[in-house]
Amino acid sequence: MKLDKYKMNLRVDGSNVYSYDTLVAEIIGDELHKVAWRVNGMTSSPTTSKHVNYVAKELNLKLIK
Repeated sequence: MKLDKYKMNLRVDGSNVYSYDTLVAEIIGDELHKVAWRVNGMTSSPTTSKHVNYVAKELNLKLIK
């Protein structure tokens, strides 16, 4: 699923949420669970946070950090 915003770098594939090509969250029921990830030593980024928050809002999911 492509969303209206961040079309090039954000996608939902089944219950998985990808920021660029990194799995960053999973949809479980009516909740969005952030998953642990590490890219170039980083475990979070402003862009990824924007992406996860946007998906939670657009799909009306409760964000679990």
